[in-house]
Amino acid sequence: MKRYILVFALFSLVSCLKKNKTTVDVIISDATIYKVDKTFGTATAMAVSNGKIVAIGTNDEITNKYESEQNIDAKGKFIYPGLFDAHCHFYSFGLSLQEVDLRGTKNMSEVITRIKIFQKEKKPEFIVGNGWDQNDWEVKKFPTKADLDAEFPNIPVMLNRVDGHAILVNSKALKLAGITKDTKAVGGQIEMINGEPTGIIIDNPMDLVFKIIPKPSRKIQIAALLDAEKVMFDYGLTTVNDAGLDPDIINLIDSLQKAKVMKLNVYAMITANQKNIDLYLKKGIYKTDNLDVRSFKMYGDGALGSRGACLHKGYSDMPKQFGALLSPISDLKAIAKQIAASPFQLNSHAIGDSANTVLLKIYKEVLAGKKDRRWKIEHAQVLREEDFDYFKLGIIPSVQPAHATSDMYWAEERLGKKRIKNAYAYKKLLQKAGIVALGTDFPVEEVNPMLTFHAAVARKDSKNYPKGGFQMENALSREETLKGMTIWAAYSNFEEKEKGSLEVGKWADFVVYDKDLMKINENQIVKMKASSTYLKGYKVK
Repeated sequence: MKRYILVFALFSLVSCLKKNKTTVDVIISDATIYKVDKTFGTATAMAVSNGKIVAIGTNDEITNKYESEQNIDAKGKFIYPGLFDAHCHFYSFGLSLQEVDLRGTKNMSEVITRIKIFQKEKKPEFIVGNGWDQNDWEVKKFPTKADLDAEFPNIPVMLNRVDGHAILVNSKALKLAGITKDTKAVGGQIEMINGEPTGIIIDNPMDLVFKIIPKPSRKIQIAALLDAEKVMFDYGLTTVNDAGLDPDIINLIDSLQKAKVMKLNVYAMITANQKNIDLYLKKGIYKTDNLDVRSFKMYGDGALGSRGACLHKGYSDMPKQFGALLSPISDLKAIAKQIAASPFQLNSHAIGDSANTVLLKIYKEVLAGKKDRRWKIEHAQVLREEDFDYFKLGIIPSVQPAHATSDMYWAEERLGKKRIKNAYAYKKLLQKAGIVALGTDFPVEEVNPMLTFHAAVARKDSKNYPKGGFQMENALSREETLKGMTIWAAYSNFEEKEKGSLEVGKWADFVVYDKDLMKINENQIVKMKASSTYLKGYKVK
């Protein structure tokens, strides 16, 4: 009899415990979960409900307290917070998937071949291509319109250089844009040879060509966003900071997200022209669970590769050229003052040391007495020694490690031995600012965040060059790099209370890998691929 009573008691106890369990949407167990919290601790299991983490701890802690119809056994895999790309051009990347891909071309002949294939398949009225880089060619000089004119005399062609700060166009496009030898260039350059445009246009005057390119149809715009989103999820990216969007595309993203067609988290930087500033300062910050519109993107200068980056002293390989600010200092300051008087954030493109000096001084002046504004310098690529201390003022450097390993082949030619030491100085920036937000600037670089991680840690490109790393004094540790791609990026967006780490109350955005990013041999990092990606507790890859 006693035996039956004991069995009944045990049965009752088990039933009681089972009834006391809380039902959740998903339980993940048997994993190594890098929480990226204040202690950089790990866990083995977590429970998710309504898209958020309700508990995280050991397998026993979670399974004894929670139950779910969806139990995911991670089988020892490694889980990290969903990755951020803190500076990219998400929509432009999506559009590039609808245009000619010129990345990786080795000469102009290969460019022509790819255009011909695209033209035959798509039959466009205006040919647009993206991604050529003369620094990767045998002849490292800018191409001219001659090759395009010979093959495409009757259709306009516009080819974006990889950095987005120079274009090559043919004569047909020049004619349609009204560009002649007499056209004035302010904040950029229309390259001339023998008094005639060569077809190379740098920075602001590119707008003359952009205005004549047919606007993408709504169908193409939607395809661009959704095609790009799929690529993000494939790489474990759950939040992208799109550095320069117009209201029309921001509204389209919002409508697609609300219709549950698009799921990706987007931190939208509004292009900082006066029309957009007036519109959004009146509307105010706009935020949903997937879209955050609270910042403006302003351009200080151009890019180093096209010699548009604004330097204090001439380029070492072209001493009479200094690059240029894209707007007068008075205009840059006026915009900054407007935004400083609002709750919005300002994120400014600055590559050359002169552009960085100008913008850092403006930031210091207009933000005096204002706390926790988290304004960013996007790229912060070349700096004078005395300008690093500006980042102690709460200014955040938003940098792209793969730029260092892409540019290292020719950057010293542009800058000389002295200036190159304070270029791509990510560790030094981290020491001054306390955090760095890491991105890629895709489609300038590849989307793959593992290239970012590898470039930051090893200071090598995907071919593991150079031996010993490029300027290793500015390499980041693996922990610093992961934080830069998660919690620090979230902080730079004012989003650290909702994502960027795997903690109770935050969105269950995470990425799963078969191997441990914190311990794997560095030459294996670029080969790592996300096995699955989750957004708000739902599997999206």
